[in-house]
Amino acid sequence: MMSSDSVHVFLFSSLDSKNPLTARKVHIRRLYDILQLSLQRNDFLRAKRAWAILARCKEMNWKSMWTTGLELLGEGVDSACTPRRLDYLRSMMLQHPDEREAILQELIFYLVLSGKCRDALDELELYLPSFPYQDNPVFHTYAGLISLYLAQPTADSADFNTALLRDAQSHIRNAHTLDPENIVAQAFLQKIHDYAKVDMPRQDSEDESAAGTRTTFQRKRPRV
Repeated sequence: MMSSDSVHVFLFSSLDSKNPLTARKVHIRRLYDILQLSLQRNDFLRAKRAWAILARCKEMNWKSMWTTGLELLGEGVDSACTPRRLDYLRSMMLQHPDEREAILQELIFYLVLSGKCRDALDELELYLPSFPYQDNPVFHTYAGLISLYLAQPTADSADFNTALLRDAQSHIRNAHTLDPENIVAQAFLQKIHDYAKVDMPRQDSEDESAAGTRTTFQRKRPRV
């Protein structure tokens, strides 16, 4: 036991910010400082060594430090580390239910980052119908923007995907309803409206052309 008069100065506030009263707790706090300082200096090798020790200490709830674990999986947004991050985040979704909304946001971010926009939208559509995700304007905004991206014309089609465009509009409207001050939702609602106006006349023209073809065919059909 250390003297109660001992005052230790630490660089970072840990999960337990009380003044440590034992040598063990002082060492843990020092190790936590090393971990955080190493991360800030991008010294991932030293940070991983500190993390490997801290994760074995009963005083540390490593599950609640999932953001630190995510950062340790690779430097910055290195695409080579993304698959490991995705697996890690999916595991954390199961093990840390109280943080699922925050974890899901990170999962969507890394799916989009790795070019898996369809998977990101599928993931959102899986959770959005249920509480508390349905009341989160951020998720509706994500779903709307990803739907809009996927709805864009491709090399195989010069037109917008109308189904995805409607989905994008629906998600962005939900985001705006939940958060009227959401400037992203306001801006993209107008953009989607403009896209729809450009695409609809073309679709109407095609429908009229098809109807005219059917009428001509009916007129020329010989009597039996």
